[in-house]
This record gives sequence, C-alpha cells and structure tokens, in this order.
Amino acid sequence: MSSTPHGMEPPSAWVQRWSHLVRERGVVLDVACGHGRHARWFHQRNHPVVLVDRSQEAMDAIAGAIPASAREAVVADIEAGPWPFAGRQFDAVVVTNYLWRPLLPTLLAALAPGGVLIYETFTQGNETVGKPSRPDFLLRTGELLETCRALRVVAFEEGFHESPPRFVQRIAAVREVPATAGLPAPPRYGLP
Repeated sequence: MSSTPHGMEPPSAWVQRWSHLVRERGVVLDVACGHGRHARWFHQRNHPVVLVDRSQEAMDAIAGAIPASAREAVVADIEAGPWPFAGRQFDAVVVTNYLWRPLLPTLLAALAPGGVLIYETFTQGNETVGKPSRPDFLLRTGELLETCRALRVVAFEEGFHESPPRFVQRIAAVREVPATAGLPAPPRYGLP
C-alpha cells in the first residue's frame, strides 16, 4: 500500500516522459483529471491547464494547488452529458486511467494543429491482476494505435507493468501541422 495520500500521487512517468512535446505555454486539457496530479505537473512547467472531472471534491482539491488565473476547472459528467468544450482545441490532451470509447473521436478533434495526445490506461489482461476488469474499461490490443491512425505516433507501448501489477497501453501522438511550401523541415520529436 502506498503511503502517498490519495490525490497527491506523482504524475504518470509516461506523462512526464512526453510532456516536452507540448509547445511552450501551450494549453493542456486534463480529462477525468481526478485530484489534478497531471494538471499540477503542467502548471509547474508554465502551461495553462483546463480540467474536467465529474467530482466537485476533486476540483476543490485542485483549487488549492493551482491559482484560478492559471486554470479552468469544469465539473461535468462527460459520459452522460454534453462535451463541455465543444468547438475548442488544445495544445495537449492528457488522459490516464480512464476509458470511455464514445469520447475518443471528441478527444482527437480537441487537438489543435501541433497538439499532443498523451494517453495511458488499462488494457486487456488487466482482469487477471485486478481492477478495472470489465471489457468496457480495458483497451483491446493495439486499440490506441488504431484510434490515432490520423496522428503522428511518436511513442507507443503495450504490456505488463510490475509495480503495481497492471496491463497498460500508452501512446504519445501529435496532430501534425499540414505541410505548406516554403516551411521549414518537419519538427523533430525529441526522445527523452
């Protein structure tokens, strides 16, 4: 059992690893943000953050960690209600430990040109080691790759993680800016 208080866990190593892909001071959308561990990570790196979660308690916890001027916090049930950011795009969309398949196209549409999707959640096989165990909450083999086929995939992992035991799928993918004559060479995505 972890001694870290709930909501104060460190950001995902995957999110930390690929956060450098987000443009300087780019706006980051943290989906199903919980107590805001990733929002805090990006805020500390001078990114404005937009958070959405269905828990008012989670949003109240975040309010003490990130000043109101640096965050937009929305309490919404994104599974049962309308998408609260219709028509908006972000420089990054971050999702961890959450899967609602009907929302995937919306998340991709929320990426601005040059925007980064950093996604990490449970995959098939996790039912053998714990929760979540329902197929609705577990990605199928290669599902994030298929979902992100219109994006430039910078990194992808799928497999078993020892501590704590879980099966995961992770992707970092970029909505590339369309090429135009006279522009410099395509960006290089640095590998940490």
